[in-house]
Order: sequence, then structure tokens, then C-alpha cells
Amino acid sequence: MSDYLMHTYARQPITFVRGEGPWLYDDNDRRYLDAISGIAVCGLGHAHPAVSDAVCEQARTLMHTSNLYQVETQSRLGQRLCTLAGMDAAFFSNSGAEANEAAIKIARLYGHNHHIAEPEIVVMEHSFHGRTLATLSATGNRKVQAGFEPLVRGFVRAPYGDIEAVRQIAANRPNVVAVLVEPVQGEGGICIPPDDYLNGLRSLCDEHGWLLMLDEIQSGMGRAGRWFAHQLNGIRPDVMTLAKALGNGMPIGACLACGEAARTFAPGNHGSTFGGNPLACRTALAVIDAIESNGLVERAAALGQRMLAGLHDGLSGRSGVTDIRGLGLLLGIELDRPCAELVERAREQGLLINVTAGNVIRLLPPLIIDDAQAQAIVDGVVALVREFLSSTPEG
Repeated sequence: MSDYLMHTYARQPITFVRGEGPWLYDDNDRRYLDAISGIAVCGLGHAHPAVSDAVCEQARTLMHTSNLYQVETQSRLGQRLCTLAGMDAAFFSNSGAEANEAAIKIARLYGHNHHIAEPEIVVMEHSFHGRTLATLSATGNRKVQAGFEPLVRGFVRAPYGDIEAVRQIAANRPNVVAVLVEPVQGEGGICIPPDDYLNGLRSLCDEHGWLLMLDEIQSGMGRAGRWFAHQLNGIRPDVMTLAKALGNGMPIGACLACGEAARTFAPGNHGSTFGGNPLACRTALAVIDAIESNGLVERAAALGQRMLAGLHDGLSGRSGVTDIRGLGLLLGIELDRPCAELVERAREQGLLINVTAGNVIRLLPPLIIDDAQAQAIVDGVVALVREFLSSTPEG
């Protein structure tokens, strides 16, 4: 099969054939505890009954109409998300990268509407916003960009978490119109900024007439212990992007906006053939219902604290562990050496984890895991890290 696929992924030698809750089963019927959730996609775990029922029912009724027509489920989903986020309007796409493309286009149009001919957007080092040409240009990871030059112009980069650096940009770059930032950097290594960072960015944006655009593609939909991570700061962005857990496996992304940003696009400015079709929107509505009815936002906050405490109990102070951090069910353990081989070691023991930024173990378990499963993840990771550090030299 691999001969007929482009080699765009370094795939692990395993094939999953079914899933149930937090468990995945391979083609030998061996089960694995999924502590990465399809990279934060399956917040409700695998084959969630309510989501599966919604998909099947909608597929039997109407899967797709184009955006030439009214889409009732799209209108309902837009209303639900805007109510949850305190926003005014939504645009639906197929992915997070497309949602960020919409945000970037809103910022540029906003700039032109304010008579700035070459608008610029402040983006952050070590960020990740997607792999389309514009979003990889915004991304702060040279590995993602290498080979695809010339990159899209119009991005100004700042160190993540450094509000003074953004203040310096404001003093010297009159063409800046927006800031695009993740409340928590996921791909960058579960990096959590200082508590007042987002508030500082909000103030700078207000002072200079910029749009504050938050990429909540990994941190949103309850994972951070709030519906959206920025709500912990008591602020409201002008633009917010979502995807991943919004569809629990059904491809869907969203760009939400409020105020002037919500009125920037006019017919013809942007669009998507599949974005916001009845099947994807009905699925996302079922996802929201399931998160709400099961109290999973609050559950993510409480469980995340317990898992973080467990990781600290097992690994804090151990030579080779440089940091343990987390927000809700976004958890990271940073080591002082490359540790990608831990993914294979964990898989051999029936546990699925991820390593990002080369030396950060990233845990993104489903929000539906029970206490015993959460403890099993903590115990498994602690044992793996201890064994790894005792058997490998410093990097």
C-alpha cells in the first residue's frame, strides 16, 4: 500500500482497525491506551456513540449541499460556537490550516480597509499554524518552512511569551494590523506563556488598533479546562480559530470573529466547497452536546491537575527532567535530551504517546478517560521516562 502514497509522513509500523473510548485496537486485536487522541482530535475518544449516531443519521439524510444555499446545521453550529465564545460570526472550513488562512485573510483585508497597503501580522517563534503556504510562513518552525521558499511575506516574528518584544514591534512597525498566537503552543512543546501574556497582547492590540487572533485549534473545545484556553484570562479575541476536537474525527475547522473583524469578509472574499456542510456541522453539534452533557470541560480541568501532580510526584527532581507543565489535558514533560524513541517504547507497552520539539513528551488524552485510565497513563509515562533516563546519555 505504501508504494502508492506520497512519503509525507514517518508512519509507525502499526495499523489500527477499530477504537472504543480511549482504546485503539490493532489488526492483531491488541489494544492500546490512547494518550494522544489523534493529536487532540478525538476528545470524546473513539467511536463515541452519540457522535457515531449523529454521523449515521445525517449521512442517511443529507451529507452535502454547497454554500450556494442555506445550511440549517451550519447556522445552528455557528450560533452554538459564537455563544460559547462570545463571538459574532463563524466561517467553516475543513481543517485548522484553512481556518488560520481565513484569519490571515481577515487581517489583511482589515489592514487594507484601514489604508495600510502592506499589512503585517505578528507571529511567534516555535508556533505552529498549519502547512499551507501562508500558514507555514506564519509558523515559527524552520523545519516546516525549509524548501518551500519564497515564503509568504507579511509576518513579523517575536519570542513567545515576551510581551516587551511585541511592544518593541509596535514602536517600530507601523504596518502591523494583527497578532496571531496560540494560547498554549502544542507542537512547540506544550509551552505555556506567563499568566498575564494574553492580557498584555489584548491591551497592545487595543492600543494600536490591531486584531488579536488566537489559534485555539489544539487548546480549544474543553481541553484546557475551559471551552477555550483564553477564557482563563478573561479576555475576548477579535478572531479565533478551531478545528481538531470540533469534529472528533470529522474534518471541520472554524474561524470565529467579532466586531469589525466579523464584518470584514464580503461575498466572494472567501469560501470553501466542503466547509460547513450538513454532515460536518451535525457531527460538531453532537460533539458540543456530548461535552456539555457530560461536564467534560470541568472534568478536563480537574483530571489535568491530578495527572500533572502525578507526573510531578514521579519525575520532579530527577536528573534529566527539565520541566513538567500542563494546562488541563495538555501535558508536557521536557527532558534534557532527544527522546523520540520513547514513542516506540511506549507503544510496545500498549500506550500511545507523542514526542514533539524533539525532547518534549506530549500527552493529550481523551477528555472521557476515567480515573484508572488517567493513572495508568501517568504510571506508564513515569516508568518509561525513568527507564529511558537511566539508559541513555545526556543529549
